[in-house]
Amino acid sequence: MVKFWGFNITRDKEKEKNLDAIAPVESNDGSTVITAGGSYGTYIDVSQISKSEAELIQKYRDVARMSEVSGAIEEIVNEFVDIEDEEIVSIDYSPRVDEKVKKIVTQEFEEALRLLDFKNSCYDIIKRWYIDGRLKYNAVINKTRPTEGLVEVRYIDPRKLKKIRDVSPSDKITDGSTTTILNKTVNEYYIYNEKGFGTKINNNDYTTSSGTQVGLRIEKDSIIDVPSGLNDSNNQLVLSYLDEAIKPLNQLRTLEDASIIYTLARAPERRVWYIDVGDLPPIKAKQHFNEMVNLHKNKVVYNAETGDVRDDRKYMTMLEDYWLPRRGDQSRGTEVTTLPGGANMGEMGQIEYFEKKLYKSLKVPVNRLNESDTFALGRSTQITRDEVKFAKFIARLRLKFSNLFLQIMEKNLLLKGLLTLEDWKFIKGEINVSWASASYFEELKEAEVIKDRMETMQVIAPYIGVFYSKKYVRKNVLKMTDEEIEEMDAEIVEENIIEAQQNAEKEAQNINTFNKTVDDTSEDAPEKGDPKDKSASKEDKIQQAKTDYDQLKNKKRKTSQEQYDYKSAAQILGKVKR
Repeated sequence: MVKFWGFNITRDKEKEKNLDAIAPVESNDGSTVITAGGSYGTYIDVSQISKSEAELIQKYRDVARMSEVSGAIEEIVNEFVDIEDEEIVSIDYSPRVDEKVKKIVTQEFEEALRLLDFKNSCYDIIKRWYIDGRLKYNAVINKTRPTEGLVEVRYIDPRKLKKIRDVSPSDKITDGSTTTILNKTVNEYYIYNEKGFGTKINNNDYTTSSGTQVGLRIEKDSIIDVPSGLNDSNNQLVLSYLDEAIKPLNQLRTLEDASIIYTLARAPERRVWYIDVGDLPPIKAKQHFNEMVNLHKNKVVYNAETGDVRDDRKYMTMLEDYWLPRRGDQSRGTEVTTLPGGANMGEMGQIEYFEKKLYKSLKVPVNRLNESDTFALGRSTQITRDEVKFAKFIARLRLKFSNLFLQIMEKNLLLKGLLTLEDWKFIKGEINVSWASASYFEELKEAEVIKDRMETMQVIAPYIGVFYSKKYVRKNVLKMTDEEIEEMDAEIVEENIIEAQQNAEKEAQNINTFNKTVDDTSEDAPEKGDPKDKSASKEDKIQQAKTDYDQLKNKKRKTSQEQYDYKSAAQILGKVKR
C-alpha cells in the first residue's frame, strides 16, 4: 500500500515481491541514494551534492541573463507555447479510452490548468523550467477533506529541496568468488530547508557546525517534481538545457574582452621619441630626458561632466607615446617616428564563429537570431535542416514538460477516488498532451505533402480500375486510414445529396418558369397523350423514389449503383417538395 496524505492506495504487491534486480530503478530526478537501516538510524550528509546542484542552478540563471542566451531563450519559449491561441494546451485520447473516462480525465486536466493559472503564467512557468532544468511544486490539500483533491500548488525554489532515496540490500547472490548484492528502494522522500542547500542567501550559511545540512522531511506524494530529463555522467545531478551553452558562452566572452583590449591598445597611431643624450653622464642624461618628455608630452584632457580642461601629465595610460633615450650614434640625433595602429581590427570572424557555436549549443537556428534576416513564407522545400531539428527539439521539450500536468491529474484522480492507481497507469499511456503552435513551417510542410500526393494521384489516375483499385490509391497514395475513408465517404454522400437537392430545386424552378411562359404564349394548345396515364406514371416514380431513399438513407457502405439510386431518389423527392 502507498500512504497518500493520510490514506492508503493499494498496489499489486505480489508483482513487486517477485521482481529481483541487481540495481534499483534508474531515476533522472537527481535524488541522493543512501543506505537505509541500522540500529541507530542513518546519517545523511548531502552537503557536497546539494552545493553542486545549487551552484549549477545559480550558474544557469546567470547564463540566462546574458544578452545572446536571453534572446535564444525567448525564441525557444515563444515556439514552445502560443499564448495568442485561445486553447494553449489540450488533451487527446486513443480510441481505447472510454467516453466516461475521457470526461473525468478532461475535467481534471482543466483543473490542473486552473491550479497553475496556466493561461496567464504559462510563459513564466516554461521559462523557469527551461532555465533551471527542473520544476518543483508543493501539492497542498485540505487535511480535513482530502477527497476534495488539491487545493493549491505552490512553487518551491529547487535550491531549497533535495530528494532522498533509501536503498537497502535485499538479497545476496554468490557465484564462486563473486558476490552480487540485490538493492531495493525502501523509501523516497524530500528534505526541505527554507534557507537553501549549498547556497547562500542574504549572506547566511545554511549548514550546521559540522557541515551537515539539515531540513524538514516531506513525503514524496506532497511534491510535484518535473526534471528536464538530462543528467550528468554519474546520474547524480539534473542538468539544464543551458548546460551545453556554458563553455561556448565563456569562450565568446573571453574573446570579446580580448578583442576590446586589443582594439584599445592598438587603435591609435602613437609616436616613438628617440631622445639623443649624447655623452652626458647618467644623472645629466636622465635630467635631460625628463625635461624633453615634460616639454613635449601632451596630456590635456576634457572633462565631459564638468566641462573643464585639465592637464593630467602625471598619469600615464596605454595610449601614450613611447620615449626612448639614445646615445653613442653621432650620425643620428633626436628622432620622432610614428608607430602605426593595429590592422584588420574590424574583422569579427572568430567572434562570429563562437557566436554561431553558442546558438548551436542552444539548438536555435542561427537565422532566427539574425536581426538582418526578414521573415518570409516560402515552400516547405526551402525549410532548412536546422528548422526541422528545432521543431523536433521543441516537441521533446513539450513531452518532458507535460509531465507536470500528468502529476497533478494523478494526485487529483486518486485523492477524489475517481480512478484507481492501476487504471491511471493504463490511461496515462493512452493520452497525449497537444500544444497550440504558431509555427508556419509545419503548416507549409503539411500543405506541400498534400500537394505532392495529389500530383502523384493525377499521374496514377488513368490506371485506377485497371491496375489499381480506388481503395489501394486512397490507402497507399493519399495515406488515408480506414476511419478517414469511412468518414470521407459519408461526407461525400451527404454533400452529393445536398447538391442534388439544390439542382432539383433549380430544375423545378426552371420548369415552372418554362411552363408559365408556354401558358402565356399558347393557352389554347391541345394536350398530347392521356393526362391520367401521365399522372399515374409520375406517382409511381415518386413512390419508388421514396422507397429507395428510405432504404439507402441509413446505410453506411453503399455500392456505386446504390449511391446512384440514392442520388436519383433525392433529386426526385426534391422536385416534389418544391
